[in-house]
Amino acid sequence: MPAGTAFGRGAATPAANLWPLVLLPSAWHYQHPLLFSLRHVENMLLWGLPLLGLLCWRRLPGLAWVMLLGIGLLLAWQAADYRLQREAVLAAGPAMRAVGQHFVVGYTDVDEVSELAAKGLIGGIYVGRRNVRGRSLDEVRAEIAGLQAMRAQVGLPPLIVAADQEGGRVNHLSPLLERLPPLAGVADQPDPGIAAQAYGARQGGALAGLGVTLNFGPVVDLRPADRPAGDIFSDIPARAIGSDPEGVTEVAAGYLDGLAARGVRGTLKHFPGLGRVDRDTHLHPARLSETPAELAADWQPFRSLAGHAGSALMLGHVTLEALDPYRAASHSPAVVRLLRNEWGYDGVLVTDDLNMGAVYSQGIGKVASEALIAGVDLVLVSYDPRQFYRALYCAAIALESGRLSSETLAASSKRLARFNGVDSAHPVRRKS
Repeated sequence: MPAGTAFGRGAATPAANLWPLVLLPSAWHYQHPLLFSLRHVENMLLWGLPLLGLLCWRRLPGLAWVMLLGIGLLLAWQAADYRLQREAVLAAGPAMRAVGQHFVVGYTDVDEVSELAAKGLIGGIYVGRRNVRGRSLDEVRAEIAGLQAMRAQVGLPPLIVAADQEGGRVNHLSPLLERLPPLAGVADQPDPGIAAQAYGARQGGALAGLGVTLNFGPVVDLRPADRPAGDIFSDIPARAIGSDPEGVTEVAAGYLDGLAARGVRGTLKHFPGLGRVDRDTHLHPARLSETPAELAADWQPFRSLAGHAGSALMLGHVTLEALDPYRAASHSPAVVRLLRNEWGYDGVLVTDDLNMGAVYSQGIGKVASEALIAGVDLVLVSYDPRQFYRALYCAAIALESGRLSSETLAASSKRLARFNGVDSAHPVRRKS
């Protein structure tokens, strides 16, 4: 067989034929959120290598050429599918707008998020490191104020402006805002509740001065004895207030009161608790095998403070096997029923970031839809903002198809309206 034919090229060594296989996982998971910081490198490699290979096709073994062509077609299909979903979202139909008010999104491009906000396609924004890095306080404050002014001009309610400024190792708005030590440090003071309130007021004043209205703190997961070997990002031992439920409750209550005194709401996180979890939900699914009775002490701070001073409650990406072995708490109807029916909690539920590895692999649109169907009020898509379009598109389809009932969404909208309208003098109360 002539060496110059395609079949002749295919007779090369297995390594020469099969090397494009190394690109296949990345092509299949094209623009995965965990690679967001490497997005430009990812695009250059995934698009550049197949293109280079096809340009030099006469020098490639036949199988390698076919595989590169297939990878190029896979990338083109995924890019086209994403573009169609994005265009459908930006068309801002009734279903997109109805569901969009339940999304809080991060952003890298203020013009892009301005369009989403003006069309009523989002209910809030998340402000993080990339939004404040290298900028002045006045610049960031003016940007947020501009978005709020634009919302008022088009007759839409103010955006929720969320941040993750816990203190300690999680100070995502520092050094623009003061870097405070861990909240756990107040637990050893003579009056922890009063000290925590002063801490919350100090932090809340800085957040309010920037335009932030919702802080993703305090962490009320109980502190474990050790950090699991596979924990790269969560580090609950360093972030938790303590291991004693009553002490955690006292400190968290004071902190929430301090935030509320400055007009900022807090968030109890991460239910059902990360203290017993041995895997990092940023990367992997995690499960709890304990029953609700066995977790009663772990849940005491959550249950005691649910609804306190208008605070929200964040659902983590942990599967509570005793209630729902198939879905993480963040999109589990059974977990939401526990909180709404057994606990009587009628406040706002917000998911942890759906970009996290524990749930993203299930399909961000599927998880977002299931969260809203379950009765969760706010869906967070922060780390990789581009994933928002897929999430909203699928959630809107769920509404149009009837899988997400209009009654469920209306009840959630009422909770959000009440949440955005409460002040520290009129907290959301739990039912007796």
